[in-house]
Amino acid sequence: PAPPQISRWWGRFGSSELDGLMRAADEGNLDVATAVAQLAQAEAQAQIAGASLWPTIGLNGEGSRSRGSGTMTNVVTHPKGRNSFGATFGASYVLDVWGQNRDLLEAAARSATASAYQVEVVRATMRASLVNAYLTIAYNRERGRVAQENLRSAERVLRVYQLRKAAGTVSDLEIAQQTTLMENLRAAAPPLRQNAEQARVALAALLGKPAQAIHPKIAGVMGLHVPAASPGLPSSLLVRRPDIRAAEEKLKAAEADLSAARKALLPTISLTGQGGVQSGGLSRLLRPESVIYSLAAGLAQPIFDGGKLRAEIALSDADRQALLEAYRKAIVSALSDVESALIAVRESAALEAGQARALASAKRAFSLSEDRLKAGTIDLATLLVAQQSLFQAQEAA
Repeated sequence: PAPPQISRWWGRFGSSELDGLMRAADEGNLDVATAVAQLAQAEAQAQIAGASLWPTIGLNGEGSRSRGSGTMTNVVTHPKGRNSFGATFGASYVLDVWGQNRDLLEAAARSATASAYQVEVVRATMRASLVNAYLTIAYNRERGRVAQENLRSAERVLRVYQLRKAAGTVSDLEIAQQTTLMENLRAAAPPLRQNAEQARVALAALLGKPAQAIHPKIAGVMGLHVPAASPGLPSSLLVRRPDIRAAEEKLKAAEADLSAARKALLPTISLTGQGGVQSGGLSRLLRPESVIYSLAAGLAQPIFDGGKLRAEIALSDADRQALLEAYRKAIVSALSDVESALIAVRESAALEAGQARALASAKRAFSLSEDRLKAGTIDLATLLVAQQSLFQAQEAA
């Protein structure tokens, strides 16, 4: 089957406001900006590591004038000054015979690639948090709207009670019970507003802005579409999830570091050269006789360092093993995340269907009870039970 399209997944909720908030978060989220800066650091480290594969070339120019003492011998003389001018190019190069520098470059490049995937991890986490904050605001505002509707229903019933009391068919007990229910509904509003405001503050932080500057016009959840789940094949997670790709690149970087640490036990061969001109006078500086040069080759072999190099090998090997286990864990966690989400989708759909049926039944029961109360064919306790059942069903839905 074709892989599911997961780009712009938040657009499936059908909210233009959510789309706008996501665009603002992509530009202003501070965690994403930090991850991008860390990626730039990793790329610079890769460039530094790659520089070791090239020779180092430098230019040196010098000029001096000196005069010795005329009293260094038994005969006093009149010392004369001497000039010296020179210009030289110098070059040095470490031969990468064993591939140690190439391994270090690969390790740095792999780390930079892992940082690039980490940017996507941070961005995906930010997007999920933003959608969760958006839905939390919408959810609590929707509950507040339902609570207001229930409050109006309870006030309407209370007015019926009061009319019935004037006729002598309702006691103060029924009035008190209905008033208690009404006040409980009124008291439910502040916690809902508090939850919505706290989610708004979290939403502002995700946008990288102060809470005072963000006031989204989120109405409720009932106007949003419910995205269909398209999980695809579990194996496709190895390609799609950036956290798995980042763990894989870190493991490959550790393997390259281990290879470089092992090659540090081998001898190092270096070449150096210097060439230029040197003269006692500027007028003779460019004569062929002023040319100087030197060439040298060196070999260095570590013999005894107190076990430092072998300890570095052991450290690199332990790092590689730890990252291997982290890679395995990332794969298992990803598969577990998807399986848990699919179970939640399936069971939540069944729960939603059951709550919808319960809500429809509760609405019908309350409507019939209210009509019969007005007709005087049921007692108030029956209506009170129908009210509570309706309010609970609406809240659950």
